[in-house]
Order: sequence, then C-alpha cells, then structure tokens
Amino acid sequence: MSDAAQPTAAEVRAAAEAVKTALDRHLAAVERRTGEDDPAVYEAFNELAAAAEVYDELLYDRYDEVTPFEIPGAEDSLPPYAGPEEPNALSVLIRRDYAVAEPQRLLAQAQRIEAADDEGVGGAVSDTVHGALGILFGEFEPDEIGSRHKEFGLEEGDSTLWVLAADEAAEPGEWLETPFEQADPGRVICRFDVSSVFDELDDGDDSDDEDLVDDIEDEELEPLDADRR
Repeated sequence: MSDAAQPTAAEVRAAAEAVKTALDRHLAAVERRTGEDDPAVYEAFNELAAAAEVYDELLYDRYDEVTPFEIPGAEDSLPPYAGPEEPNALSVLIRRDYAVAEPQRLLAQAQRIEAADDEGVGGAVSDTVHGALGILFGEFEPDEIGSRHKEFGLEEGDSTLWVLAADEAAEPGEWLETPFEQADPGRVICRFDVSSVFDELDDGDDSDDEDLVDDIEDEELEPLDADRR
C-alpha cells in the first residue's frame, strides 16, 4: 500500500473514539432493554460492530496492527438488503439443530405421552427413535421443546432465525409443499444466530461445555407435566 493511500493518525484516532461512543451506547441500550429481543439493543450491537470493524481496518492500514477481539455477526454472510423499503408482510424462518444424546430417555418420554393418550397404539410407534421424535414434535410446540430439550434426551446445537420481507402475505396453502424455496438472503430484515462457536471466540475455554455435559449425564429422568396444549 502506498503512503498516499494510508489513513492519517487523526483518522485512526477518530475511529477509536467512535468505538468508545458506540460501546457506551450499547451498554446504555442493554441497561434499558425491555425484553430478550429488544430492537434498540440489536441496533446498538450492529453500530458497535460496524465501528469496531472500521477501527480495525484503519489501525491495520496505518500501523499494521489489529485489535484482540472480534464481534461475530451473521450479516457478514448476507448480501445487501434488496427487499421492499416498507414490507407489507413477513416470513419468519427458524432452524434449530439437536443431537439425540440419550435415545432411551427420548423413548421413555414418548411412551409416557402415548400412555397418557386415550388413542395411543400401545408403544408400537414410540419403540423407535424415528417414531418417538414424531410423537414428541406432534405433542409439544418447538419453543417448549427448546426449553425442555434435556428432558427429552436432546442436546442443543446451532440455531438461527431469519425475518424476511415480503411484498404481500401468501395465500393459505400456497407454499406448504416447498416452504423454504423463498428463503432469499437479499430479503432478510434481521437475523439472530446462536452457536457455541461464538462462546469459543469470546473466551477460547470449553470448560463450561464440559460442565454442561456432566450436568446432562447426572440429571435424573423427570416426569412430564400433566397439562398439555
């Protein structure tokens, strides 16, 4: 890089001040948050990430140095937004991955559901992992499974939620046969990701993950609640 193309020391200093300001705004938004998905916190996070990225680039260009931290962001993998400026409809796409960590626990819970169902088939379906999963996801909402996954012998993996803009709401039954064909990354308004890789970037220590596995192994099988949806 030529000297003429390098940023000035003042520009690097200004970028550093912008990071400090964004950091203060992010903390203030977190302190005032109104819920788990507070849009003000999400906006402050993005502003902080953008300011940190600019500072990191200028610091490298000027001094050949980098910052010791990285703010992971799903937006890095998305193309520029190309949807309508004011969407008339939305599509929410969710993916959650699980590992079948304890098949016997899964089978036992499915058999309990069958036993409580007057129309149960006497365990013929719940005797297989495939059938047990069908019973489980047919009985409980995905959010409840997410919050109680240990009870069902499942271990959480990565998850993501995409909110896509649409020009108009789909007609009933219109996309049921191909529900994910319209997952256009260019129409993503916002995206939220959960992954253990973010924790590894933060501290590089997997001791917490080992403790979590120990907790799952030590946990006794708990009975299901009597109330069902």
